[in-house]
Amino acid sequence: MYKLEIELKRGHNLAIRDRGGTSDPYVKFKLAGKEVFRSKTIHKNLNPVWDEKTALVVDSLSEPLYVKVFDYDFGLQDDFMGSAFLYLESLEQQRTIPVTLVLKDPQLPNEDLGSLELAVTLTPKNSPVEEHRDTARGEVKTYRWKPYVNKTMLLRRSWKRSTKQQQSMRLTEVHRKSQLWRGIVSITLIEGRNLTPMDPNGLSDPYAKFRLGPQKYKSKTVPKTLSPQWREQFDLHMYEETGGVLEITVWDKDTGRRDDFIGRCQLDLSTLTKEKTHHLELPLEESRGVLVLLVTLTASAAVSIADLSLTPLEDPEERREILKRYGLKKSFFNLKDVGIVQVKVLRAEGLMAADVTGKSDPFCVLELNNDRLQTHTIYKNLNPEWNKVFTFNVKDVHSVLEVSVFDEDRDRSADFLGKVAIPLLNVHNGVQRAYLLKNKELTAPTKGLIYLEIEVIYNTIKAALKTVVPAEQKYIEEEPKVSKQLLQQNFNRVKRCIMVLFSYGTYINSCFEWESSQRSIVAFILFVVVVWNFELYMLPLGLVLLLVWNYFFSSSRDMTETSMEAMFEWEDDEEDKEEKDSEHRGFMDKLYAIQDVFISVQSALDEVASFGERLKNTFNWTVPFLSWLAITALCLATLLLYLIPLRYLVLAWGVNKFTKKLRDPYMIDNNELLDFLSRVPSDVQMMQYCELRADPGQSPSKRRRTNLS
Repeated sequence: MYKLEIELKRGHNLAIRDRGGTSDPYVKFKLAGKEVFRSKTIHKNLNPVWDEKTALVVDSLSEPLYVKVFDYDFGLQDDFMGSAFLYLESLEQQRTIPVTLVLKDPQLPNEDLGSLELAVTLTPKNSPVEEHRDTARGEVKTYRWKPYVNKTMLLRRSWKRSTKQQQSMRLTEVHRKSQLWRGIVSITLIEGRNLTPMDPNGLSDPYAKFRLGPQKYKSKTVPKTLSPQWREQFDLHMYEETGGVLEITVWDKDTGRRDDFIGRCQLDLSTLTKEKTHHLELPLEESRGVLVLLVTLTASAAVSIADLSLTPLEDPEERREILKRYGLKKSFFNLKDVGIVQVKVLRAEGLMAADVTGKSDPFCVLELNNDRLQTHTIYKNLNPEWNKVFTFNVKDVHSVLEVSVFDEDRDRSADFLGKVAIPLLNVHNGVQRAYLLKNKELTAPTKGLIYLEIEVIYNTIKAALKTVVPAEQKYIEEEPKVSKQLLQQNFNRVKRCIMVLFSYGTYINSCFEWESSQRSIVAFILFVVVVWNFELYMLPLGLVLLLVWNYFFSSSRDMTETSMEAMFEWEDDEEDKEEKDSEHRGFMDKLYAIQDVFISVQSALDEVASFGERLKNTFNWTVPFLSWLAITALCLATLLLYLIPLRYLVLAWGVNKFTKKLRDPYMIDNNELLDFLSRVPSDVQMMQYCELRADPGQSPSKRRRTNLS
């Protein structure tokens, strides 16, 4: 076992990767494919000075240290600037050796990419690492070699484990603290002023990107303006005592090509006073323009990780304090702090075997909106027991707790084993429950169970007030993908909603058609009584009665889960059928299947667009006869409404509808308004009906060619 101390000093003549003739370089160290160190970023410098130190404990010198340099591009993929290997076997031991690494690109071996200057010390070590030996040299952090810990992403653990005792090792203090944030940065993006125009029309379509450590946020795009009004609020976590540096870039949205960079600015959070809202106007560094922000730093909320023996809500004193904090007397203090949720992650059973050995190395990730914590890994076990307690602050009682189980892998990203999503309002407080794991889309079961015990405490008034404000946006979301199956599913969902409305309309129409005399007589009497006695307050009262009726008498709540399961089973059957059929179907058959979905969507969009265009063309005098007819009908309606109370007009309309079938049993039912609009041409029809003007000087053949072009 050896201790490897590395001092990253500086770089010389590094490669240019930015448009301004500079780069924003940072360095990564990798050992056995794992990232073990990442330097800070030096902006706009081809000869950066880092002066950073780190120390590793390695078991073998046969594995070289892989050094890579990148150019940091916020919001884009970082550019590669070169790499080199440091062969540990060639180092002289027990003394500091200056090392110069010449950077190369394997794809372009002859290109000069500059060099890095290091100082390396390799010392044999026969005992376990003792961190206190290096505390006197405060700038050096010594830790056992393990993958780089990312605080908000899935945390990877050391794959080096020599004994069974290490495999079942408890969550270490370092691992626990690396996940817990020390405070919250509340940011309100107000506006931009006098930004640089990037489009040919002299305007821009600006949006802003924020980055604090690994956390990112992207604002909405405001089209065609140089002074955008965003008015967006979001929160980021502070993992450093000082707060760190908030990086902000502004971009111009361009459809079909790469977005244009407008400018950037930085905000050092350590310079701001905590528990106070700061109004900031930040000028952009690389162009004109100003961003206006409101920034507030607050202390960390009640978030924690503990063993079962240290459960916060089982301590009577602490429980009383929490209940008091979220009692009715505190309803109008700190409205953002709605409540607290405690999750006991106990164990899992019958997990999927993800490794070739027939076992898995499972760990759990818990997500509540943008808060993310995880357990330690239980190695080589399909029935792991974590026995950990996680505490989150609840900012919105309508949030959904997502618990995912992953298998840790040495050489690649973690394998997905299963997931459950639990709305906080559906939680049975203090009850241990076994949840069947689902797939990534949460539409079908997968193998395994997970045992959780959840308890939610919240203030009802704060929760009610939070319901009528915009919900928190999730920052880490997968990019949407084109999927024929998803398109078909969404189309069927819309179709189901329309069919429900259609069924209600059919039922009401059956009363007008006198299909059942008893039902039509009851409906007619009810209509007359309601219209004759109607007052405006009856509208909300009617909705209240509908909700109360459904609460006591409707079986829809019990049928919801059954119908959802049936729908998902149908979709899974369709997916399995498609997978089997795809083995036998050719390319053209698949193309026809996709065309069927698109034709259905295309037809529905055509109907909606045509209705709107016909309504517009009625008022645009596209067909003067129809517009005059509309004026006549509207004048008549105005006169009737002026002379006759609305109550009598509605009664007359209802009596006419109910008695129409009795007066003429063979009458064809129709809707006069829709029949009128069907005579108004849509924009497509207007283009088709438009006459082409012929040029008298052209011959017929030339005129035909001109019209075709």
